Amino acid sequence: MKKFKSAEESHVSITELMLPSHSNFSGKVHGGHILNLMDQIAFACASKHSQHYCVTASVNKVDFLNPIEVGELVTLRASINYTGKTSMVVGVRVESENITSGEKKHCNSSYFTMVAKDGNGKNVPVPGLIIKDHQGVRRFSRSLRRKEQALKRGSKYKAETFKADDHLENLTGENVQIELKNS
Repeated sequence: MKKFKSAEESHVSITELMLPSHSNFSGKVHGGHILNLMDQIAFACASKHSQHYCVTASVNKVDFLNPIEVGELVTLRASINYTGKTSMVVGVRVESENITSGEKKHCNSSYFTMVAKDGNGKNVPVPGLIIKDHQGVRRFSRSLRRKEQALKRGSKYKAETFKADDHLENLTGENVQIELKNS
């Protein structure tokens, strides 16, 4: 196994025709179907990079920017944005294309944290990332920042240390009715 790999070495792309079986009642493709495809391509990209079976540890925010219609081609592209010791962040971009007009739309992007596993389910080291351009530096740095923010979020709202009274003023003006009982 190589000690370092470039993002290009692990890049994966798939294109699939959206069928009626992928749609909801309004003819739009189910978000769950797209998420499934995104998870599959993130797995393929991470496994290609690490040369190990990989599992999804987390999925960063997914915003559905544009609907996907039945009959459109959907292209998913995945590349490694960040490598830790045993984990990788895979950036996934989804675009749709109207076959007759050729119009392309960016439908969503997300970041999947994938962890490499051995045959016994134990975490294994992954090759580091060779960064070749400013875009690669931006993606790696952005992944580091998201990782820091996730750690802060996780510790700030732990049930055993959370104090509701410290956060009540944040709820002012929100669509909520507070009826706390004294405990």
